[in-house]
Parts: sequence; C-alpha cells; structure tokens
Amino acid sequence: MNELISVVVSTYERPDALAAALRGLSRESARHFEVVIADDGSGPATAALVAQWQSRLGVSLAHAWHRHDGFRAGEIRNRAIVASSGGYCVFLDGDCIPRADFIAQHRRLAELGWFVAGNRILMSAELTAEVLGQGIEAEQWNLLALLKRRDIINRVLPALTLPLGPLRKFSPARWEGARTCNLAVARADLERVDGFDTSFNGWGLEDSDLAIRLLHAGVRRKDGRFATGVLHLWHREADRSQFAANRARLDDLLKSDRTRALRGLSTLAEDRTVIATMGGRP
Repeated sequence: MNELISVVVSTYERPDALAAALRGLSRESARHFEVVIADDGSGPATAALVAQWQSRLGVSLAHAWHRHDGFRAGEIRNRAIVASSGGYCVFLDGDCIPRADFIAQHRRLAELGWFVAGNRILMSAELTAEVLGQGIEAEQWNLLALLKRRDIINRVLPALTLPLGPLRKFSPARWEGARTCNLAVARADLERVDGFDTSFNGWGLEDSDLAIRLLHAGVRRKDGRFATGVLHLWHREADRSQFAANRARLDDLLKSDRTRALRGLSTLAEDRTVIATMGGRP
C-alpha cells in the first residue's frame, strides 16, 4: 500500500502526553504520512505545542479543533478525517507513544476491506510520571528495557514483532477489543459507514460502534498484534456517566444490520467553520 497515510491523533488537555506521542512519530522509519491532531477542545497550551511541532515533525501536521462540550471523541475524529488527505487512516490516542516502525507496520498490514486492530502496553502512574517528567524516550525501549520494567507495565508481549501471516485474519468478525487508540482503516471503508457516530456522547464505545458497522458493511478485522503495539501512558479514569446510554446504543446496533452512522461524516458537509481553521484554534 503506497497511498498517503493520515495519522489521526486524538487529544484533550494533555500537551505533555501529546508531545511524547509526536516525538514518537517524528522517529518513524517510514515517510509518506501526515498527522492531524483531533483536539476535543483543549486550551492554548495544546495549540502552542502543535505549532511548535509543525516545523519539527518532518511531515505535514494539522490541527482540527472544536469547542469542548463534554467527551466528543467521535465527532472530533470525524473533523480530523475531513481535514486529512490520505487514502488510509491510522487512529492513535494522544497519550499513546508509537515506536519507530509503527506507521511502517500499519502500511505493511493495510488492505482495502480489512481494518487493523492493534494493541498496547499500559504504563503505571509511576512510570508515566517518570517518562513525562524526565523526557524519557520510551519509544526507543527494546524488549530488554521493557522486561526490566515489567513490574510497572501490564505486559510486554505487544512489543514483540512476529510474522503471523494468515493468522492475522483468524478472527475476521470479532469487534471486541478494537480500540481507536490503535486502529487503522482505509478511507473508502470509513466513507462506506459514514465514519464515527457522533450520537455517542461521553466516554465509551464509539470505537466499538465503528468496528461493528464496518463488519456489517463487509469490512473484516485483521489482527495488528505483534506488529503495531504502542505504549499507553497512564491517565485517570474518564467520567463514565454516559456509558449506560452508549451501551444501549451499541446493543441496538448489534440487533440490526445497520452500516451507516446515525450522525456521521456526512453531517459535517455543511459545517466547514472549524475544519477550515485546522491550522489552529479559531
């Protein structure tokens, strides 16, 4: 797959973590990708950080932003998709540090009609504070370095790189565990399902909703484990007050064969105000 890859990095008020994620992307071994920050309403510190990195990243860096009105990760990701140019989209959370072959591995696994679900290593609060406070370049840790920290991370296996071949398509209809902290899908497949459903307000399950609708549309799942693993910085648990409502929406979807978002990419067609100002906050 030789198309331009758009890396959509979601963030909200964590400029220190976002700086670590961008530093990881700056070390990427492969080129021919762009980065769009999907900013769910952060303040000036995040805008300033993005501006600083625009001359340092080595690839195009844009900033899609909207006013903060609760957790609207699906909507801001849609805005970032519209602001992007690539034929293939890789979604990464702004508190996840990618290793130097992250994009190269996703490019190798990319395939129209298949979405790729990667995984992560969860850092403890203690290790996260150390990495961010001391500017430690965790993206350069090898397996041995991770093994030395196995008491303050949840697992080491995602750091392994294994040529699984046909085994990557072993569970093509599984939606569970597909998370947008590390997920990739062709733009054409995203457009088939109208992107993320912005009906999901508040934390939780907007990524599961996308995966299920992709499966309904005939897009299968490919396993990105042992290839694309990222280092996930610790964060406090998000407000889950809307989780029950989001779960009900997901249950309704599971009972249907619906492929299109109830409120998706197409709802942004007449709303260009924030997209047009993607270089910074309006």
